[in-house]
Amino acid sequence: MKSIETKFRYALTGFLLFLSVFAIAQSKELPRVIILATGGTIAGAGVSAERAGYTAGKIPIEDLIGTIPAVKKIANITGEQVASVGSQDMTIEIWKKLAIRINEIFAKNEADAIVITHGTDTQEETAYFLDLVVPSERPVVLTGSMRPSTAISADGPKNLYDAITVAVNPNTKGRGVLVSFNEGIYDAREVMKMSTTKTNAFGSPNTGPVGQAYDGRVEYYLRSEREINPKKPVVITADTKFPRVDIVYMYADAPADQIDMLIGKKVDGIVIAGVGNGNFNKAYMEAVKRAVKAGIIVCRASRAPSGRVVLHDEINDDELGTIVSDDLTPQKARILLMLGLTKTKDKKQLQELFFKY
Repeated sequence: MKSIETKFRYALTGFLLFLSVFAIAQSKELPRVIILATGGTIAGAGVSAERAGYTAGKIPIEDLIGTIPAVKKIANITGEQVASVGSQDMTIEIWKKLAIRINEIFAKNEADAIVITHGTDTQEETAYFLDLVVPSERPVVLTGSMRPSTAISADGPKNLYDAITVAVNPNTKGRGVLVSFNEGIYDAREVMKMSTTKTNAFGSPNTGPVGQAYDGRVEYYLRSEREINPKKPVVITADTKFPRVDIVYMYADAPADQIDMLIGKKVDGIVIAGVGNGNFNKAYMEAVKRAVKAGIIVCRASRAPSGRVVLHDEINDDELGTIVSDDLTPQKARILLMLGLTKTKDKKQLQELFFKY
């Protein structure tokens, strides 16, 4: 009898050992994903579930990961807290920190993909900045939420789960930085926040989404010719210094005071969020001439949510001394001009960046 029991125990021990080894082997085969957390609504906490008010960046990344246990079946997840801010307080220094860490992770082969949790207010800007400075073809996916973690029907867990499924999907490689939100997948260059409060907050007015994530399945429909370029404009280091570039908004009967103030501040660049095809009034026109004469690079963009600003169309840019944003929004034109000015002040070279990236 004892012999049978002993044999049974040995068999059971061997079987459990086999399961353990199998589980470890299976775990090692899963894609490795590092989540870099920066705060935002997805990590926000409110005083009650039914109210919209909340404080951003309160929930640590470990707790966010804990809200989606099912993700352990598709990836090996680790998290790092890079910052804990609402994205209205996002800074260039945090951008640099993210870029340096992402490039380090991929250079050291620490992960197969990266997901970034981020507030929605400036998520499109962070995504485009990273798209311009991360040369790796490995996936980088940003996500967030419109409702805090304590709210009824909080959208953060679902968005985070979808972002991870996008990051580990083999077809995501080589697509540049992406934003995954409310089941849509958006190219970093094209994405824009379209709503102040709704959960379907993001869109791409010029192109639409590049794909969708639904029920753990990822489907891609299109890709941009400019979404991934292995030769990036700038390599980011801790010592990288960024020129100052400001945005000035054009509206009916706008005075030129802001432009003249920026000339006095000796800024490096100005992006005009113009009307229509990057147009502005006579007061702005004269002020832009003064800015160009002072050696400031002036880029014509548009406050319109879609379309492009055409070079040498309604305004003679060669004569005025300006460049155009093509179809970049003013906030993204600022980022590209800022990066370009770290390398050159040659207007032809800067203009080419807007047609290339």
